[in-house]
Amino acid sequence: MDDCIFCKIVKGDIPSYKVYEDEYCFAFLDVQPISRYHTLVVPKKHYENLYDVPEDVYQQVMKATKNVVDMYRDKLGIVNTQLFNNSGPLTLQTVFHFHMHVVPRTEEDKHQFKLDVRSELVSEFPEMIKKLG
Repeated sequence: MDDCIFCKIVKGDIPSYKVYEDEYCFAFLDVQPISRYHTLVVPKKHYENLYDVPEDVYQQVMKATKNVVDMYRDKLGIVNTQLFNNSGPLTLQTVFHFHMHVVPRTEEDKHQFKLDVRSELVSEFPEMIKKLG
């Protein structure tokens, strides 16, 4: 895709700090990091989000993600990592090229990524399950 920043990074048209590359994927440091070594793992081919990416490509991205995590453990001693993906504008996805975030965590930033628990939703579980049919 001609206007996709991640496609341009993969092609080398935009410089990046590459940490890993294989035949299918490219991983680089996020320029808006939320921790040291915050990394994005992207497929080399363009897919908009999790709903668009084929299963085999998703598996390649997850394999590359695991390789990055293992490299950080082996070379840097990082043993606390968050993985996440945002798919769709309501999830704060801003670059519409499927990607996984690898976010190493240390004592200095362990509580910066917060998720608010909504306990009131538990009472809706029976109806939620029913809708799944």
